[in-house]
Amino acid sequence: MAENISEISSAPTPLIQLRDVSKTYRKSGTDITIFHNLNLEIKAGDFVAVMGPSGSGKTTLLNLLGGIDRADAGSIAINDEELTHMSESRLSRWRADTVGFIFQFYNLMPMLNAASNVELPLLLTRLSRSERRKNVETALQIVGLEDRAGHSPKELSGGQQQRVAIARAIVSDPKLLLCDEPTGDLDRGTAAEILETLQMLNRDFGKTIIMVTHDPEAARYAKRVLHLDKGHFIEKELSS
Repeated sequence: MAENISEISSAPTPLIQLRDVSKTYRKSGTDITIFHNLNLEIKAGDFVAVMGPSGSGKTTLLNLLGGIDRADAGSIAINDEELTHMSESRLSRWRADTVGFIFQFYNLMPMLNAASNVELPLLLTRLSRSERRKNVETALQIVGLEDRAGHSPKELSGGQQQRVAIARAIVSDPKLLLCDEPTGDLDRGTAAEILETLQMLNRDFGKTIIMVTHDPEAARYAKRVLHLDKGHFIEKELSS
């Protein structure tokens, strides 16, 4: 049974709070409203799948939550920090500390091996080389690729490349993982392995995960499913 998202009870202090968020893009001289007074709360440790038709604003939502794009109006607070009025430099630091991104296409640097790809987010931190190396080793171990650290992307399967991308996303220990169709380029069996990895990160490491997907089978791995359509959320219970 569907409910309006504003009627869903949530934790007293959610990790993510959107209040009356509006976002409009201008295309070919026409204003296209993606969101108008959008509200959302997500508690820490949740795993939410976001579904909806093309053009419904799913990727825009991830960009707003990741501080890549800015709302035109309203408030976005994550981990008790208000994104709306942050300077670009402060927003960059916040993003590096708080958010890990996982995409459909792995976005690995082809000239770097797996370990060096995973290390990239740490190069802008104050960690020493030995500290960075330890973090990289831990991240690769978590995704089961410690024995592939020296391999280049072309020497890895698609599933292994996505695991490297996941290791890169978690290497700085962010609270929030934003996943945009993370299994869209994988076969069903490999996709299941990646989704099980995300479940493990949520279950064992307490990562809050928001995953955009078109695939109902992928959405089953989440704890909650939100359907985004015409700028509004509808939450549906997962079938057993």
